[in-house]
Amino acid sequence: MTTKNSRILTAVALCTAIATGGFAMYQTSYAGSTPAVRLDNKSLPLFNNPPAAVGQAAAVGGPNFSAIVKRFGPTVVHINVRGETMATGGPDMSQVPPQLRNSPFFQFFQQFQNQPAHQVPTEGLGSGFIISSDGLVLTNAHVVKGAKSVTVTLTDHRSYKAKVLGADTKTDIAVIKIDAHNLPTVRIGDPSKLDAGDWVLAIGSPYGFYNTVTAGIVSAKSRALPDDSMVPFIQTDVAVNPGNSGGPLFNTQGEVVGINSQIFTQTGAFEGLSFAIPINVAEKVARQIIEHGHVEHARLGIAVQTVTQQLANSFGLQTPRGALVAQVTDGSPAAKAGLKAGDIILSVNGQPVNDSSDLPMMIGLMRPGQKVQLGVWTNHRQTTVDATLGNFNEGSIVADAGQGATGHGLGLQVRPLNPNELAQAQVSGGLLVQGVSGPAEAAGVQPGDILLAIDGKPVRSVAQVRAMLKGAGNTVALLIQRGSNRIFVPVDMG
Repeated sequence: MTTKNSRILTAVALCTAIATGGFAMYQTSYAGSTPAVRLDNKSLPLFNNPPAAVGQAAAVGGPNFSAIVKRFGPTVVHINVRGETMATGGPDMSQVPPQLRNSPFFQFFQQFQNQPAHQVPTEGLGSGFIISSDGLVLTNAHVVKGAKSVTVTLTDHRSYKAKVLGADTKTDIAVIKIDAHNLPTVRIGDPSKLDAGDWVLAIGSPYGFYNTVTAGIVSAKSRALPDDSMVPFIQTDVAVNPGNSGGPLFNTQGEVVGINSQIFTQTGAFEGLSFAIPINVAEKVARQIIEHGHVEHARLGIAVQTVTQQLANSFGLQTPRGALVAQVTDGSPAAKAGLKAGDIILSVNGQPVNDSSDLPMMIGLMRPGQKVQLGVWTNHRQTTVDATLGNFNEGSIVADAGQGATGHGLGLQVRPLNPNELAQAQVSGGLLVQGVSGPAEAAGVQPGDILLAIDGKPVRSVAQVRAMLKGAGNTVALLIQRGSNRIFVPVDMG
């Protein structure tokens, strides 16, 4: 769990860990060398819904979920994970105030310092649900990370040792297998049919309380979280807590539409914000795990940022939408397709890219080698670009927030880079920012930044900058390199 500050909430995985005497939150993901297991899909009813359905039972004040719980409650399992963690080598006695070092307590604990680190056993608790009658169970990757042994307990109290078939940390999906047959299975729904305000139901084992049922509504869809850019999370207000990780999220028809994965909290417990992985994302990942034992994600090889209204004005785009390309990795699929900094990706295979956070999700859930057609806004017009996607392991897609600016004029003092500075920054041109004031300073430009382009056009001289600004509109987009990162900064010229 990471705490940024008192005003920013923290994403926390919903798995409970018990280690040497207490509950502690932790997020883990299985990183062991599990051999690939291939199952015969023809005989495996994976994600195939049985014909019968559970209808929605309406009641005054909200739906009645009892029929769903009676029918599909037995498909939810409790998962117990045993592993080991490295214990510290004893207390740090250097932090004890000098006035206390002659006390008997200091002398007693001093004997335990500088002891060698050692492994101590841990026990983790999570949830999961059965997706095939012969024992396939879907859960979160962080539930089974580092597992030495995994035990699955059914609602009828039968317990089985489970084998981890594979886990994908990028989407937080894992598949485990128990040696059992004729098990009840869930029905799979369509998350795209969910709307904000729809009722949903969670079943899991918060803090080890088996088959706990909670309900609420969908708060938002396609929610991007800082550490999970590939997953378009379903946000709900369903009460989930540590131990709910991997449990199903049902719609009012009794269909699984998501996997409960994270909460945002300042206390470590539920505060009204919970997030589930859409089941269609999990299905794609689970099939790869079952067939190959691992998961591959696609890569385009760009860094993108949000298109603000100022940036849209700078690039001649009527409304702020799409993903602005801030950087293209050399030799990447994007570079080979001809994409460049300043292009705005508006669609992928005809599917709109409404925000920069949409693009990593769309590309990352595709397969390496897949061909895509990108709708691109470039040079104040829309065109199409064909690209063949690479492998995510060779790079990444980064989403950054853009910065706004207000004021009049530009307020930059720049000079050309010398050969040593060009080599150090690994650029072929650009201008070093020596001083900054006015709108450029308000926009976030800093001394030491390198100005690479204005409105997508590379700059190499001060005279070139002056010429560009004469014909510029009220807003210009500066491509800035700071360290190894690049970002477009919109500056309002007034």
